[in-house]
Amino acid sequence: MLKRIVQLFFLVVGGTLGIMFLPDLLALMKVEHLSILNNPYMLAIVGALIFFIMTFWAVDYVVDVIRWMEESLVKAPVTDILFGSLGLIFGLVVAFLVVMPLKAFQFQVVNTVLPVFLTILLGYLGFQVGFKKRHELMSLFSISNRMAKKKGNEEENESQKGRALKILDTSVIIDGRIADICQTGFLEGTIVIPRFVLEELQHIADSSDVLKRNRGRRGLDILNRIQKELEMKVEIYEGDFDDIQEVDSKLVKLAKLTSGVVVTNDFNLNKVCELQNVRVLNINDLANAVKPVVLPGEELNVQVIKDGKEHNQGVAYLDDGTMIVVEDGKEYIGKRVDVLVTSVLQTSAGRMIFAKLKLLQKAL
Repeated sequence: MLKRIVQLFFLVVGGTLGIMFLPDLLALMKVEHLSILNNPYMLAIVGALIFFIMTFWAVDYVVDVIRWMEESLVKAPVTDILFGSLGLIFGLVVAFLVVMPLKAFQFQVVNTVLPVFLTILLGYLGFQVGFKKRHELMSLFSISNRMAKKKGNEEENESQKGRALKILDTSVIIDGRIADICQTGFLEGTIVIPRFVLEELQHIADSSDVLKRNRGRRGLDILNRIQKELEMKVEIYEGDFDDIQEVDSKLVKLAKLTSGVVVTNDFNLNKVCELQNVRVLNINDLANAVKPVVLPGEELNVQVIKDGKEHNQGVAYLDDGTMIVVEDGKEYIGKRVDVLVTSVLQTSAGRMIFAKLKLLQKAL
């Protein structure tokens, strides 16, 4: 069927070109006496016959090219075709607007060659821009449009911030606490898991290192739990940023495009987001914030686990993991003792409590 259509196209083109150019060709060959010059139907038939003869060797090549183009378009994602076509149309419209004023010039080159060149050039540039920027355009037309609703007052704007997209990075997924936080209802809005984060997680799960492989599989289990067991809406962002290599940089750019919030427990990513004015939620900051407040002079009952760095020091831990350094507590390792808090030190690694044995305090 396709072969017949190509042959028909050749016949139509041949007939048209025969009417247009055969009289000049015959006149050039000095055969003006032929009656064919005055009969457009005969000119069309001759032109069509010439091109029909050409189809015996050219039609197969044309059909192969058309089928190759068809297979390429079928295999290409629909978003690539859509945005590439939009870019091409935009480029052709710009070319038309640029070419229109050129018709006022009397130079033949400006009127003929330059319009064709500009049309091809701007059409190509439009297609390339639409194709290569498809992920950014898709982000603007999909996720960001759903979240960028206009609010009439400041209270609605604040509530909108609470419903902003929560973009998870690899470290917070592997950590696992994000599932418990979502289950408690402290996080609002839509959870977004980028495709490039899933690929990094899959790469970790397939690692030859046992520890990395276990962490990757744990991350995949956490994602499965978030999608199936929790009521929060979860979306997979299919786009990618081919011009960026680092996953952290891709997360920052995605957060900028969608006005979303990066959820992480990575200290370095936290600082990068702050430098680029991107909202970030750090799970470690949340964990430190919800730890019980302990003031100097309070009494605690703890179990000394091991000896400390300094002489005769013992080390104990609260239920939330806060380390307590007990002066003269080395000899009580493995026992529960009452201690009095002397000072509390807040460090980047967390909160550290210094205490003395209550027995020694009473003796004094």
